[in-house]
Amino acid sequence: MSTAYLDGKVALVTGASRGLGLAIARGLRDAGATVIVSSRKLEACEAAVRSLGDTGPGSAHPFALHVGKWESIEPAVDEIIATYGSLDVVVNNAGIAPLAENLVSVTESLWDKTIEVNLKGPFRLMAVAGARMVAAGGGSIINISSIGAVRPSPPEAMYAAAKNGLNALTMAYAQEYGPTVRVNCIMPGGFATDMAENWDDEFIGKIVDRLPAGRLGNPDEIAGLVTHLAGDAAGYTTGAIIPVDGGRTAVY
Repeated sequence: MSTAYLDGKVALVTGASRGLGLAIARGLRDAGATVIVSSRKLEACEAAVRSLGDTGPGSAHPFALHVGKWESIEPAVDEIIATYGSLDVVVNNAGIAPLAENLVSVTESLWDKTIEVNLKGPFRLMAVAGARMVAAGGGSIINISSIGAVRPSPPEAMYAAAKNGLNALTMAYAQEYGPTVRVNCIMPGGFATDMAENWDDEFIGKIVDRLPAGRLGNPDEIAGLVTHLAGDAAGYTTGAIIPVDGGRTAVY
């Protein structure tokens, strides 16, 4: 893929200070995009931008945004457009994945927080950014869901439910904002990110043992698909839910 594939595009990546989000931000920057590296804390965004360096053909810029705060979404989108001239790509990556020891012990506050970050925030960001993209003549929205949305386990039930909702929103928004704006979704399987640090060996074993790939994914392995979906070569791809899971959905 050409290093200028996304030249001139402005991309917002939420939850981009670490893990999959940071890898995605790097991939978009290396493809020529101006990347807005976003998470709740500005200091974390600034550290992420420093870690990316300035070797890519694009550029990276820190931006604090709590996607779970409904009222913060529209001002943030308008500030990005005013500062950088456009908003062409949005990657809804921010998420939390608390594991429950048992479902009866889940508190209402934990449920609400999980839905707030994983579902409510992406809903509002897609609504606002998508409307601005339509008015500007086009854009691409890429949601980062989870294979748990279609292969849930009890410990991740809250997270899985939110991500299943994100899958549904992907298809709805593809219809709402087509044909000018494309909306797609990637369902990662188990990836070796900071989120996986909370998984014990038994849980990881259940993920890996029957995978054709035989291992967890590397965060950099998600960035290529995101970059493809962000650009014009994916012009006929919208409303798609794409697993990137080492073959999990192929076998169980």
